[in-house]
This record gives sequence, C-alpha cells and structure tokens, in this order.
Amino acid sequence: MDRAFASKFAKMFFFTVVCLIILMYIGSRFFTHIDLALYGYMVGTVVFIGGFFYRFIAWAERPPTKVIIKKGLRLLFRRSTPQTTVEHLATYKFIWNRGIYRWTQHILLGWGCVLACLVTFPLVFGWMYFTMENNGTYTVVGFGIDIMRVKADGWIAFLFYNALNITAFMVIAGVCMALYRRIKNMQARAEQTFVYDFLPLYLLLFISITGLMLTGSNMFLHGWGHPVITLIHQWSVIITLIYLPFGKLAHIPFRPVSVLARNYREHYGEKEMKACKVCSTGFVSVEQSNDVIEVLKQSGVEFKMDEGFHLAELCLPCRRKYRMSRFAGVPTHEIKVKEANQNAKG
Repeated sequence: MDRAFASKFAKMFFFTVVCLIILMYIGSRFFTHIDLALYGYMVGTVVFIGGFFYRFIAWAERPPTKVIIKKGLRLLFRRSTPQTTVEHLATYKFIWNRGIYRWTQHILLGWGCVLACLVTFPLVFGWMYFTMENNGTYTVVGFGIDIMRVKADGWIAFLFYNALNITAFMVIAGVCMALYRRIKNMQARAEQTFVYDFLPLYLLLFISITGLMLTGSNMFLHGWGHPVITLIHQWSVIITLIYLPFGKLAHIPFRPVSVLARNYREHYGEKEMKACKVCSTGFVSVEQSNDVIEVLKQSGVEFKMDEGFHLAELCLPCRRKYRMSRFAGVPTHEIKVKEANQNAKG
C-alpha cells in the first residue's frame, strides 16, 4: 500500500479526504442536504487539511517531537490525563498563572474559534441541518438522526440562530485585548512582527466583523448588500483556513500535543532525577536528560565539555556560568555559589 503513494503525507491526506467524503455521504443522507452556498468553505477546509498534514508531518518528523509523541502516546492513559486535558484544552490553567488579563484574552479567542468551528463545519459538510415543521418547531438533525425538536421562537432556537454571532463577539473582544497588549506592553512590542503576530489577529477580526455584517444586513437593512458581504466573508474565511497551518494560528490544532508533553514530563519527573555534574542539584529527569543528549546526537550536535560530561547534564544556572567561562576564560561554572536570582519568578 505504501508504494501506491508518493509520500507519507500523500497517504495520510488521501485517507483523510476519503473519510471526510464518506462522513459527508452518511451525514447528509447521501448528499441530499449539502448547502451549495457553503461550497467555498468546503473547498477551503480540504485545502486546510492538506496544509495541516504537511505542517504537522514536517514538525512531527523532527527528533525532539518524535520523542515527545512516541513516549507521550504510551502514557496517554495515565490517571492524570483527563485533568491535564481539561487544563490545557478547556480551562487554559497554564495561562492563568500569567495573569487574569491574558487568561481572559485566550479564553475568548480560543473558545470563540473552537465554538465557531463546531457550528460551521457540521453545517458545511451536511452533518447537521434543520427541518421546519408545520407546528412551528424545528427538528435538529445530526448525521441523519433526529436529535431534538425546538420551538422556532424558543430560547434554544435563539442560541442556535445566534451561535456564530456570539462567537464573533467573543473573538472580537479577545482580538481587541490582544492588540491592546501588543501595543502597550513593551516586551511584546520588542518581540512582535506584523506578519507573524498582527496578521492572524486582523484576519480573525475581519472574519468576525463581516460575519456580524451579514446578520446586520438581514435584521436592519432587509438583506441589502447581503450577496456582496457573503462573498467577502467567505473569501476571508477561505484565506484564513489556507493560511492557518503556516502561521501563528497553527498552535490551535497543534495544542492537543501539549497533553502528551505534559504526561512525558510528569511521568519521568516522578522517577529518578538527573543530578547536575557541577552542583549535584536535581534539575530534570534522567530520561529527559538522556533524550536531549540523544536528540542532539541525531542532529549532529555535540556539547561535550573538557571535563568529560555533556552540557545538557548541567542545571540552568551552571550552564549559564559555563557559557560565561568560555568567553571569559575563567572557570565560573566551578564556583559553588548560586546565582542570586536563580529562583526569581517571571
């Protein structure tokens, strides 16, 4: 079977698209509930999948990533995995430690985008649709199965109608918070670039505003300008989907891998710790230290020191002092006194 494809990327992309078409066939009741007005989103999604696999495979083939994925998958059924998954993918607890402002910003952006996708993609691929009955109720259909009936003027139907509007307001608020921080925070201003840091935010902002304009056109302008706004909004979504795997927004679909990395660190951190070759302080697990040395070796990088051990076998303070010694010619890494700020936070 492998000989039928030019590469691993080609094989994975082919089978993913085939599975997607099969799910569309089943979910839309044999393609009878495909909305052709959403055809552009469908094409953009397929291109996004191709770009995602290309980027992910290129990233996953790197030696460090291979180690994390391989060993992280073995530890997937740790008792702490559900809690780690919730903290990394739902509550963003790891960002809470950086401050409530950044946490709120990420919650609005992250969940705004995720909820919008959970609404948009099932509609685009025909996995979910609504049928209207004569008694003033909607039937919500998912994968050809009647899931629930809601009153057309009820609050549940109202949430269905305005789900994308709600997520648009969430994304706009999150983007505005992110832009404000990037403009006012001196550290962020020194590190950011327009293409990598600002462009993704502007794309999300443009998508959200044009999406709200569609609702405004229907509610207040009796549909005036709706066809033009529809095309502008659709093209903005398609361009963002194509760009997404190759820019900063790629960390959204890559985020689940952080659960594997957390399991890896926690599992081996509970075992034997690596003692620093200079100060004898335990600073990392033996497994992680050995993996770092092996990965560097695979990459053709050797950090053997004159004393006979590897630079990765030093804790961070001793490692910094060793680098200083290479410039100053003074064996500062052998000084037993610790740095005054080595336990400083921030």
